[in-house]
Amino acid sequence: MLYIVSTPIGNLKDITLRAIEVLKDVDLIASEDTRHTGILLKHYGIATPQTSYFEHNEQKKSRYLLGLLEEGKDVALVSDAGTPGISDPGFRLIQLAQTEEIPVTVVPGACAAVAALTLSGFPSDRFCFEGFLPVKSAARKKVLASLADETRTLIFYESPHRVAKTLRDIEEVLDNPAVVVAREITKRFEEVRKGSAKDLADHFSSKKVKGEIVILVNVKIQNPKSK
Repeated sequence: MLYIVSTPIGNLKDITLRAIEVLKDVDLIASEDTRHTGILLKHYGIATPQTSYFEHNEQKKSRYLLGLLEEGKDVALVSDAGTPGISDPGFRLIQLAQTEEIPVTVVPGACAAVAALTLSGFPSDRFCFEGFLPVKSAARKKVLASLADETRTLIFYESPHRVAKTLRDIEEVLDNPAVVVAREITKRFEEVRKGSAKDLADHFSSKKVKGEIVILVNVKIQNPKSK
């Protein structure tokens, strides 16, 4: 069985009892970063061995893991934080296992995109998750332009050193819409700021930004009051 196991996005207490049980019982844990996952495993006294599974070794490791699954081993797939397969290469292993008719199940839990949407106060009945925008501004603007008529709440992941630049592009391309930036969700320095793209770009360009970032955009609301 391949278990898709969600792990905390920050606070180590945000893990399900079932996830702990599965991580203890499987034969191997395929981790995006074994060092990062090792902190979680140590915290809960989980001694299951790990192997790395990330974007640059996914093809080689997928075949290795598939071989173990075909032998009858149980493998848990985890990402650094949240739900595997969301903006990480985990979906490729899941596809391969399904193609080979290997049983796959999910242990649901935390997801940064959904947590940020809940915090944003934006409409959540319909939303559009776009993952990470392109690194280069020209490509980023092109993607944003394609979303200009979108009526759903838009959700993006972003790195801390690009957040201000991305907000500037959102301001320019989407006519300064309402934006929420959620940073370090569930952690000690959690920050959720709501305002116009311009105001938030000004804020985040004036400070050194750290941590995981989620940007949410409502293109139908312009120039909201910042707070």
